[in-house]
Amino acid sequence: MKKILSIMTLTLLLAVLTACGGNSQAQTTADTQAAETQIAAEAETAAEETAEEAASEASAEAAVEEPSEEAEAVTEETPAEHAEVLVAYFSATGTTKGVAERIAAVTGGDLYEILAAEPYSDADLNYNDSSSRSTKEQNDKSARPEIGSEDISLDGYTTVYLGFPIWWGEEPRILDTFVEKYSFEGITVIPFCTSGSSGIGRSGPNMEALAGSGTWLEGKRFGGNVSEADLQSWIEGIK
Repeated sequence: MKKILSIMTLTLLLAVLTACGGNSQAQTTADTQAAETQIAAEAETAAEETAEEAASEASAEAAVEEPSEEAEAVTEETPAEHAEVLVAYFSATGTTKGVAERIAAVTGGDLYEILAAEPYSDADLNYNDSSSRSTKEQNDKSARPEIGSEDISLDGYTTVYLGFPIWWGEEPRILDTFVEKYSFEGITVIPFCTSGSSGIGRSGPNMEALAGSGTWLEGKRFGGNVSEADLQSWIEGIK
């Protein structure tokens, strides 16, 4: 009987030990699986962060790349010198204005109209009348008609095309007012005039002497219907 009890006790003890061993192994397996799951999750997060950093670095490198061919083409089509050209003109009847606008179109320059504070009427421009306003002004080299347009800054301009009609073989006296008012230091001045037949005469040298500054080139006379193509040829010949 004692032997039977001993055998039963040993069997029960073995069963208990086996059960304990099985529980320990199951716990170990569960812990291992949990650890593996956590490691996989951390690895996935690290991979995502690495991909984001790579994308960010690629974007930064792209931002500092050289301009595209399209951007370079735009730069080439709009040269900086266009902003350095001014086309200033006086036009009593609109003829010189039309030529000035075409020169501005060819050069890409800015336009500035020299307006008389007291506009000229048809009677004022009657050269057959010795008592007309324009005749009196042209006969008086000290006459300085007042300019009515707003003042302009010549800062930044390197070339000024200066246009006017020919009155009695010379520039209108209001041009003398203009050139005496401003400094043309560092500026190349290119006179141009309009007339039915008279040439530009001594208008350029007259204004150069009165201005006392700037580099003055020889001027040119145009008819009112001069084309942009002819003006383009003239401008290219100046360079």
